[in-house]
Amino acid sequence: MEKQGFDSKKYLELQSAHIRERISRFGKLYLEFGGKLYDDYHASRVLPGFAPNNKLLMLEQLKDQAEIVIVISADAIEQNKVRGDLGITYDQDVLRLVKVFRELGFLVSSIVITKYSGQPAADRFRQLLDSHELKSYLHYPIDGYPSNIPLIVSDEGYGKNDYIETTRPLVVVTAPGPGSGKMATCLSQLYHEHKRGVNAGYAKFETFPIWNLPLRHPVNIAYEAATADLDDVNMIDPFHLEAYGETTVNYNRDVEIFPVLSALFEAISGECPYKSPTDMGVNMAGYAITDDDACRSASCQEILRRYYASAVSVKKGDAPKAELYKQELLLKQAGITPEDRKVAVAAMDRQSESGTPAAAIELPDGTIVTGRTNPLLGAAASCLLNAIKVLAGIPHEVKVMSEETLIPIQTLKTSYMGAHNPRLHTDEMLIALSSSASTNPLAKSALDCLPGLRGAEAHSSVILSRVDENVYRKLGIRLTCTPEYERGKDFV
Repeated sequence: MEKQGFDSKKYLELQSAHIRERISRFGKLYLEFGGKLYDDYHASRVLPGFAPNNKLLMLEQLKDQAEIVIVISADAIEQNKVRGDLGITYDQDVLRLVKVFRELGFLVSSIVITKYSGQPAADRFRQLLDSHELKSYLHYPIDGYPSNIPLIVSDEGYGKNDYIETTRPLVVVTAPGPGSGKMATCLSQLYHEHKRGVNAGYAKFETFPIWNLPLRHPVNIAYEAATADLDDVNMIDPFHLEAYGETTVNYNRDVEIFPVLSALFEAISGECPYKSPTDMGVNMAGYAITDDDACRSASCQEILRRYYASAVSVKKGDAPKAELYKQELLLKQAGITPEDRKVAVAAMDRQSESGTPAAAIELPDGTIVTGRTNPLLGAAASCLLNAIKVLAGIPHEVKVMSEETLIPIQTLKTSYMGAHNPRLHTDEMLIALSSSASTNPLAKSALDCLPGLRGAEAHSSVILSRVDENVYRKLGIRLTCTPEYERGKDFV
């Protein structure tokens, strides 16, 4: 069982009180929610004890005052950018978030497509939004952003953006992932509100980096690892240091945009209410850490997961080598190596021993179970089956499915569906196990243990198929892969 290091109850109390205080300072507040508003699995991985829906639980206390605006970049739509923890594209996640928020009773007022420059995929997505009767607005790139302040804070800058119609005093601006343009959307709205004579303010709810932890704390390094594709860099907030003589941690994009925010506030009221990017934040997560060692350990594992993910992306040609070089640098800063991921070592040892691709799963109690490719099952399926047998207390030598159950599925794959690989993937193995469970109590016992794998660590000695990756993800298993293809399967 993973050791807890974060007090969610304390966090919700501190965070809600702090946000209420910030709302009271303005007649209308645009609150940028950095990271994930819903399903914040990164936070739950690096701060064990943090509930993935903590932010939403806090926001529910302000439901009657709040409306939600969801932001997505036109570039992300055009590139089919995928949310790694859920395996769905950003545009698909926008629709999912709308449904989730509305089912919880929140008002979702609109969708904003940022960085729009005529991308065809963005146009198609906007048509889809129209078909769902969802309001959408367009925001455009601005030359010299974010340093060309005179242009940005003008009718040819933010003034060219669509004005988002809102009706409530608290406007929560969120997005499927980083780099979507949430802050720019908020600042654009402040400009438009000022033109309309509305007194509006801005604050930021960003969990990472945690401003009152050291710059090179593993929790903060894990944030850099999670955003390596964006070139985000944690740094000491120079504005805060100058204003207060206090060292706090922020990141480059917030530091770079702060002069814009300051200039915008000066245009509105003659002065900026914030002296630093740290000032404009409302994050209280650092005060709810109860076990620093537990959070450090969990964050180191997250850094390793991000390293392996980047290595696989580079191998597939989906990411530049510079991304992997950055991940290697972050490993050094955290004082860890790829060999510090125990399941990776176990999977590679099993492959060396068997001469075939292998996988390993670390169960919640620390037990490591392995599996290898065999004539009936692929390594991922074999390992998964072995893991739930261990959880069910079924001896390894006891079979919960007969070959007679599996061979017809192999025949269907190869003889009728044109597959070259007869071995069963994880989804096919689980279907076969489900079928056996109707007559075999042991199979049912193993199947019933699947929920016990949520939060387990896993590693494959080769790059897995998308099918296997998705099954592991849906089961809540934290999977990594060695950046190598199975022999004879390059570019699959």
